[in-house]
Amino acid sequence: MTGTRWLDDREMAAWKAYLTASHLLERRVEEQLKADAGLTHAQYEILARLSAAPGRRLRMTELAHGVVVSKSGLTYQIDRLEKRGLVERSTCPSDDRGVLAVLTDRGAECLERTAPGHVAVVRELLIDLLTPGELETVTRVMSRVETATRAAAR
Repeated sequence: MTGTRWLDDREMAAWKAYLTASHLLERRVEEQLKADAGLTHAQYEILARLSAAPGRRLRMTELAHGVVVSKSGLTYQIDRLEKRGLVERSTCPSDDRGVLAVLTDRGAECLERTAPGHVAVVRELLIDLLTPGELETVTRVMSRVETATRAAAR
Protein backbone atom coordinates (compact mmCIF):
# COMPACT_ATOMS: atom_id res chain seq x y z
CA MET A 1 0.00 0.00 0.00
CA THR A 2 1.54 3.21 -1.17
CA GLY A 3 1.48 6.08 1.29
CA THR A 4 0.82 3.92 4.36
CA ARG A 5 2.79 5.01 7.41
CA TRP A 6 3.67 1.63 8.91
CA LEU A 7 4.41 1.40 12.61
CA ASP A 8 8.09 1.35 13.48
CA ASP A 9 9.38 -0.99 16.21
CA ARG A 10 8.84 1.52 19.01
CA GLU A 11 5.31 2.34 17.84
CA MET A 12 4.45 -1.35 17.39
CA ALA A 13 5.73 -2.12 20.89
CA ALA A 14 3.47 0.63 22.32
CA TRP A 15 0.46 -0.60 20.33
CA LYS A 16 0.97 -4.23 21.38
CA ALA A 17 1.49 -3.26 25.03
CA TYR A 18 -1.72 -1.20 24.98
CA LEU A 19 -3.73 -4.00 23.33
CA THR A 20 -2.49 -6.73 25.63
CA ALA A 21 -2.86 -4.69 28.82
CA SER A 22 -6.32 -3.36 27.93
CA HIS A 23 -7.63 -6.81 26.98
CA LEU A 24 -6.24 -8.44 30.11
CA LEU A 25 -7.57 -5.68 32.36
CA GLU A 26 -11.00 -5.79 30.73
CA ARG A 27 -11.11 -9.59 31.10
CA ARG A 28 -10.22 -9.39 34.80
CA VAL A 29 -12.81 -6.65 35.44
CA GLU A 30 -15.46 -8.74 33.65
CA GLU A 31 -14.54 -11.82 35.72
CA GLN A 32 -14.83 -9.88 38.99
CA LEU A 33 -18.17 -8.30 38.08
CA LYS A 34 -19.62 -11.62 36.88
CA ALA A 35 -18.47 -13.42 40.04
CA ASP A 36 -19.62 -10.72 42.47
CA ALA A 37 -22.90 -9.64 40.87
CA GLY A 38 -23.57 -11.44 37.58
CA LEU A 39 -22.98 -8.15 35.73
CA THR A 40 -21.11 -7.32 32.57
CA HIS A 41 -18.75 -4.35 32.61
CA ALA A 42 -21.22 -2.38 30.47
CA GLN A 43 -24.03 -3.14 32.93
CA TYR A 44 -21.88 -2.03 35.87
CA GLU A 45 -21.04 1.22 34.05
CA ILE A 46 -24.74 1.83 33.42
CA LEU A 47 -25.53 1.39 37.12
CA ALA A 48 -22.59 3.61 38.13
CA ARG A 49 -23.53 6.41 35.72
CA LEU A 50 -27.17 6.31 36.80
CA SER A 51 -26.10 6.38 40.44
CA ALA A 52 -24.07 9.56 39.84
CA ALA A 53 -26.81 11.29 37.81
CA PRO A 54 -29.31 13.74 39.30
CA GLY A 55 -32.34 11.78 40.48
CA ARG A 56 -30.49 8.56 39.49
CA ARG A 57 -31.85 8.95 35.95
CA LEU A 58 -30.49 9.72 32.48
CA ARG A 59 -31.88 9.90 28.98
CA MET A 60 -31.06 6.74 27.07
CA THR A 61 -29.18 8.71 24.38
CA GLU A 62 -26.99 10.43 26.99
CA LEU A 63 -26.36 7.11 28.72
CA ALA A 64 -25.38 5.41 25.43
CA HIS A 65 -22.87 8.20 24.73
CA GLY A 66 -21.34 7.92 28.21
CA VAL A 67 -21.15 4.14 28.31
CA VAL A 68 -19.91 4.08 24.69
CA VAL A 69 -22.36 1.56 23.29
CA SER A 70 -24.79 1.78 20.39
CA LYS A 71 -28.41 2.66 21.13
CA SER A 72 -29.43 -0.92 20.33
CA GLY A 73 -26.62 -2.25 22.56
CA LEU A 74 -27.80 -0.02 25.40
CA THR A 75 -31.40 -1.14 24.90
CA TYR A 76 -30.26 -4.76 25.19
CA GLN A 77 -28.33 -4.06 28.41
CA ILE A 78 -31.20 -2.03 29.91
CA ASP A 79 -33.61 -4.89 29.07
CA ARG A 80 -31.40 -7.30 31.01
CA LEU A 81 -31.00 -4.93 33.97
CA GLU A 82 -34.74 -4.21 33.98
CA LYS A 83 -35.54 -7.94 34.16
CA ARG A 84 -33.38 -8.11 37.29
CA GLY A 85 -35.16 -5.09 38.80
CA LEU A 86 -31.98 -2.99 38.81
CA VAL A 87 -33.24 -0.27 36.46
CA GLU A 88 -36.55 0.84 35.04
CA ARG A 89 -37.58 2.99 32.13
CA SER A 90 -39.77 6.05 32.30
CA THR A 91 -40.92 8.71 29.89
CA CYS A 92 -39.04 11.96 29.85
CA PRO A 93 -41.30 14.64 31.40
CA SER A 94 -40.06 17.32 28.98
CA ASP A 95 -40.27 15.15 25.83
CA ASP A 96 -42.77 12.30 25.43
CA ARG A 97 -40.50 10.68 22.83
CA GLY A 98 -37.54 10.61 25.22
CA VAL A 99 -36.93 7.60 27.43
CA LEU A 100 -35.16 7.74 30.76
CA ALA A 101 -33.26 4.94 32.42
CA VAL A 102 -33.77 5.08 36.18
CA LEU A 103 -31.71 3.30 38.82
CA THR A 104 -33.96 1.43 41.24
CA ASP A 105 -33.25 0.99 44.95
CA ARG A 106 -32.38 -2.62 44.19
CA GLY A 107 -29.92 -1.42 41.52
CA ALA A 108 -28.32 1.02 43.96
CA GLU A 109 -27.92 -1.78 46.51
CA CYS A 110 -26.34 -4.04 43.88
CA LEU A 111 -23.91 -1.28 42.92
CA GLU A 112 -23.05 -0.62 46.57
CA ARG A 113 -22.26 -4.32 47.10
CA THR A 114 -20.27 -4.66 43.87
CA ALA A 115 -18.28 -1.41 43.83
CA PRO A 116 -15.67 -2.33 46.47
CA GLY A 117 -14.54 -5.42 44.52
CA HIS A 118 -14.52 -3.49 41.28
CA VAL A 119 -12.44 -0.67 42.73
CA ALA A 120 -10.04 -3.21 44.27
CA VAL A 121 -9.38 -4.78 40.84
CA VAL A 122 -8.96 -1.39 39.15
CA ARG A 123 -6.57 -0.26 41.90
CA GLU A 124 -4.55 -3.49 41.93
CA LEU A 125 -4.13 -3.80 38.17
CA LEU A 126 -3.92 -0.16 37.09
CA ILE A 127 -4.16 2.79 39.49
CA ASP A 128 -1.75 1.64 42.21
CA LEU A 129 0.87 0.63 39.62
CA LEU A 130 1.26 4.23 38.46
CA THR A 131 2.86 7.27 40.00
CA PRO A 132 0.76 10.46 40.30
CA GLY A 133 2.59 11.86 37.26
CA GLU A 134 1.92 8.72 35.24
CA LEU A 135 -1.77 8.91 36.17
CA GLU A 136 -1.90 12.48 34.86
CA THR A 137 -0.15 11.38 31.66
CA VAL A 138 -2.51 8.43 31.14
CA THR A 139 -5.52 10.69 31.69
CA ARG A 140 -4.22 13.31 29.27
CA VAL A 141 -3.27 10.78 26.58
CA MET A 142 -6.46 8.70 26.81
CA SER A 143 -8.58 11.88 26.78
CA ARG A 144 -6.84 12.91 23.56
CA VAL A 145 -7.50 9.44 22.07
CA GLU A 146 -11.16 9.63 23.13
CA THR A 147 -11.60 13.06 21.56
CA ALA A 148 -10.00 11.99 18.28
CA THR A 149 -11.93 8.73 18.15
CA ARG A 150 -15.28 10.41 18.83
CA ALA A 151 -14.53 13.06 16.18
CA ALA A 152 -13.60 10.38 13.60
CA ALA A 153 -16.90 8.55 14.25
CA ARG A 154 -19.02 11.58 13.33
